[in-house]
Amino acid sequence: MSEPADLFTAKPINSAQRLDGPSSYVLRQARRSRQGEEDLAALDVTTTLYVGNLSFFTTEEQIHELFTKIAKVKKIIMGLDRYQKTPCGFCFVEYYEHDDAVACLKYLHKTKLDERIITIDLDPGFKEGRQFGRGSSGGQVRDEFRQDYDSGRGGFGKRWGDDERGGDDY
Repeated sequence: MSEPADLFTAKPINSAQRLDGPSSYVLRQARRSRQGEEDLAALDVTTTLYVGNLSFFTTEEQIHELFTKIAKVKKIIMGLDRYQKTPCGFCFVEYYEHDDAVACLKYLHKTKLDERIITIDLDPGFKEGRQFGRGSSGGQVRDEFRQDYDSGRGGFGKRWGDDERGGDDY
């Protein structure tokens, strides 16, 4: 991988160029962060992956079964709704070796699991508290703004109340 400062200006032409590097989301977050260069440097040695767009009904066992096809998994940390403590559509998968995490990124990114196309990204490392969703309702922020019905993600978005769809409040 390049030097961390070079990654701020790197503009991949296509997705094949970033198969072993950070996504545009990670680069954008690093640009906004005070410790952005440190986070990018951590990606060169990280063994942790962020897995997103999971169904709310995907189990830890399903994730383990898929991710052990690449290499031995050290730990899986399921993302939880901050208030209800139920899965909210993401997890962290930790491998023993950095190369295993990179191989997983290359081979499993955009794979279908539980009828959903999952996204995988290198993560600088899990810190306590990150297993909880960041949205105001306790889940993921993007789920609060979803306007369409998605049964794998629990129905409609949280910000689109029943009154807008003609339902009753109870």
